Amino acid sequence: MGQLEHIEAIEKRLWGAADTLRSNSNYASNEYFMPVMGLIFLRHAYSRYLAVKDEIIANLPKRGGKVRELKKEDFSQRSAIFLRPEAQFDYLVALGDDRDRAKAVIEAMESIESDYTTLKGELPKQEYQELDNEVLGQLLRSLNPEELKQVKGDVFGRIYEYFLTQFADLKAHDNGEFFTPVSLVSLIANVLEPDRGILLDPACGSGGMFVQSAHFVEDRQGNPHSLTFKGLEKNPTTIRLAKMNLAVHGLEGDMQKAITYYEDPHELLGKANFVMANPPFNVDEVDEEKVKNDPRLLFGLPSVNKNKKISNGNYLWITYFYSYLTDRGRAGFVMSSQASSAGGTEATVRQKLIGTGDVEMMVAIRSNFFYTRTVPCELWFFNRAKLPQHKDHVLMLDARNIYRKVTRKIYDFSPEQLQNLLAIVWLYRGQEDKFLDLVRDYLDRTLSAVNGCFESVDGYTKAIALFRDKMTPFVKGISEVSKGEVAPMQEFEESLTTLIKDVEVFRGDGDRELALWQKQAAMTNADLNQAIIRLAPLAETSRDFVKQADLVYKLGCRVMDWCEKEQAAKDSDRWSSRDVTKERKAADLARQEAVEQLKLVRYFHKQAVWLTERFPDGKYRDVQGLVKLVDHAELAANDWSLTPGRYVGVAPEEVDEDFDFEETLRDIHIELEGLNAEAVDLAAAIAQNFKELGI
Repeated sequence: MGQLEHIEAIEKRLWGAADTLRSNSNYASNEYFMPVMGLIFLRHAYSRYLAVKDEIIANLPKRGGKVRELKKEDFSQRSAIFLRPEAQFDYLVALGDDRDRAKAVIEAMESIESDYTTLKGELPKQEYQELDNEVLGQLLRSLNPEELKQVKGDVFGRIYEYFLTQFADLKAHDNGEFFTPVSLVSLIANVLEPDRGILLDPACGSGGMFVQSAHFVEDRQGNPHSLTFKGLEKNPTTIRLAKMNLAVHGLEGDMQKAITYYEDPHELLGKANFVMANPPFNVDEVDEEKVKNDPRLLFGLPSVNKNKKISNGNYLWITYFYSYLTDRGRAGFVMSSQASSAGGTEATVRQKLIGTGDVEMMVAIRSNFFYTRTVPCELWFFNRAKLPQHKDHVLMLDARNIYRKVTRKIYDFSPEQLQNLLAIVWLYRGQEDKFLDLVRDYLDRTLSAVNGCFESVDGYTKAIALFRDKMTPFVKGISEVSKGEVAPMQEFEESLTTLIKDVEVFRGDGDRELALWQKQAAMTNADLNQAIIRLAPLAETSRDFVKQADLVYKLGCRVMDWCEKEQAAKDSDRWSSRDVTKERKAADLARQEAVEQLKLVRYFHKQAVWLTERFPDGKYRDVQGLVKLVDHAELAANDWSLTPGRYVGVAPEEVDEDFDFEETLRDIHIELEGLNAEAVDLAAAIAQNFKELGI
């Protein structure tokens, strides 16, 4: 298997297996996450080990006909971890029930720590002593599914992030604040474009900023080891998570235990090339005496209350982040939306900060992007090497209307939404070629989706025809007896015939556009706009086909229902319910595949339309309700507020032509299920409280 096609299903299944520890161990829900993450760490380390082992062995030097033994350095050069035999996951999985699995896992962790000093004392060990030997064996086997053994790519890195996400959602550690959603971290990394030098995260949590920065470098065929990761974190357990997170991605970093308000153990004032962070919001009661002389406070103290406490720590973080940067450094961080328009002394600090000309960009994010808090937030970006023409401006981007719904409580950005936001930044920076490349990519994917439709729609029409053919003999028999036309079957056949004919027209149009597209080489903005217009009919037809495909299937099911009733009434033996049901299920699967493929045509075309409607000339411009380049004079007139919504205005109301009633109904159903589940948990908790009170 080259790539794992159903990673979401695998993730959920693995999580379900790991979650059984809550009922099969002595650990509370806020304790079992570390032993689980330790096993995920081991499994991923083994995956990376196997991915490079054979190639390393093939290139090992020989002396006197003897091959040199494997060393840690061989694997470090390939962003993998060297594993001794006792630390390899297959060895642990193969242990019988007569063996002490907890002891074996502890020895595996110790062997890794002996080779990697940055992990010394950080990997979970004694936590496994509390696990039943059989339960631990079952968990080891569950985390080693067959379909993952040959998969390529950083699949277990993704699974590690998925588990961090789930534990954050459960608030299983530090109230879930150790984890920043990948969607936001990826946006920050791609705006900052870290490539080399020191990357500091003064509130590093589980290390997501480091991992996404490494992904950014790797995606551009660079070496992530060109970045030096430095972190600060107050919680020692979170530091362990961060070091493990980096290790499973083949990375290392220097994470120090510190309360960043008062401590700066890395001593990086003015030395960091990049700063990325998601600090805790709105922290109060920071001691003024401990921070008032801190050299990182370049713009003075924020508001201090009568008790000599900083009443809100947001501007301590903001100022610290700026102070760490070199004279060409860049910073991107998450901050409470309250901070961008805070009054009092905070407004004075903000004015001084804006006066440097280094505040580059603000992005407003809607609520529900975080797992543990529903409040909206904003992303701040500093750039001490801004283009001269932008020195007295700040880019205001309101992304609150850009999101997709993951669950009833959680939103994020789709990959395309993320790219579209980045495209706006590219235009602002004068990188029009990257914008055009993205539009071209969307159109290329549109036509690839069209090409994919031919096979999937053909498969559907054949499957639905077989479904029809299974019912035809019975329907004809009934028709001959009744001497009349059978209306349900007639409507079904007419709709199927129309679909097949329309598919042929669609194929012809698609082939013509594919041939034309392949002939075009370099395309200007005008060429791309024309291509978007030309492909619009194909996109619209694909949407119509979805409705047609669904209608034909529904009509076929209506015929089947009619036949079932006729068979029951006449007690006919010519009807084979099992055979017909088999063909109906096959037709439904083929329909689902065809519909998903058809939807891709319009989806990718819509992405190109979204960009070119807002930026028709392929150059930056202000767009009402979305983005505006604001000068310092306008900021001064608005109390130096950095709230994007205050400047960009309200977006024109758009009609959603693709409103999907069934999908909306599913969303409502999901929300109802979630509320019902919460109600059951609440009822159980109340019952337990009454029981404990003896009521």
